[in-house]
Amino acid sequence: MERTYIATRDGYGDEILELGRENKNIYVVDCDIGKSCKTVPFSQDLPNQHVNVGIAEQNACGVAAGLATTGKIPFVTSYAVFGSMRMSEQIRQEVCYPNLNVKIACSHGGFTPANDGASHQGIEDMGILRTIPNMTVCMPADYYATRKLVRAAAEYYGPVYLRFTRDPIPVIYDENATFELGKANKLMDGTDITIIGNGDVLNLAYAAAKLLAAEGVSVALFDMHTIKPLDVAVVKEAIEVTGKIVTVEDHNILNALGSAVCEVVAEAGAGIVRRIGIQDQFGESAPYESLLKKNGITVENIVAVSKELLAM
Repeated sequence: MERTYIATRDGYGDEILELGRENKNIYVVDCDIGKSCKTVPFSQDLPNQHVNVGIAEQNACGVAAGLATTGKIPFVTSYAVFGSMRMSEQIRQEVCYPNLNVKIACSHGGFTPANDGASHQGIEDMGILRTIPNMTVCMPADYYATRKLVRAAAEYYGPVYLRFTRDPIPVIYDENATFELGKANKLMDGTDITIIGNGDVLNLAYAAAKLLAAEGVSVALFDMHTIKPLDVAVVKEAIEVTGKIVTVEDHNILNALGSAVCEVVAEAGAGIVRRIGIQDQFGESAPYESLLKKNGITVENIVAVSKELLAM
């Protein structure tokens, strides 16, 4: 069957428009890249709920914080590299410290900007924001997951960082799938090895899990869309049931999904983890698939690493 490919930024654009129509307290604070971040329809349909501050993410954060103090639910919209690093101090001081109801919704996460090069590839963003108290950090794996998690973020009180993809990625879920911030989704049940992925590379983890299953390996597969708060119960279950975990992410292997899982495993004093992700380096201008391959984020490598763990 032919697979459907849709960028998760499209899911954001569709859902934020629907949310804005339903709730007049939903605002979008744009940084002059509404076309890229899919908020142009929102600005056209709901101009009184839209603010464009220009190329000024730090100012956008302050505007959003102000809106939040009046009961509004603002979504600051930018690229991941700018919405995390450029405005990190403002997020810490003006949003997370007072625990205001501000959402940071960013496209172009990880290697998905690809040919835009290192300057536009936010590969440290989730790790940076994960360290700030009161912040929830989430990356949906497909279009339908995005719509559900954007809605969940709007219904949740407190700061949330949402990370989306620039280019189309495979649709994994159907429109009736359910999602909860902080609770992983189980895609496969198994007893030999656990694979935990998220975002645009979850589909690679899924494909690898199916290949392993076809060879007789019993694989548990989880979508850890929220890395803060992490679904600790799922990691502890993996430690108890399989004892062997592979994490897969389109992010620096430091301080995001892989690190969060390793922290739980280390504190439990049991289990083995292998992290597959970006190898603590800057990105570069190259095709998306080439960048993934260079860092071992491929179906073949996930299978190989899993087999290495199984042999231990």
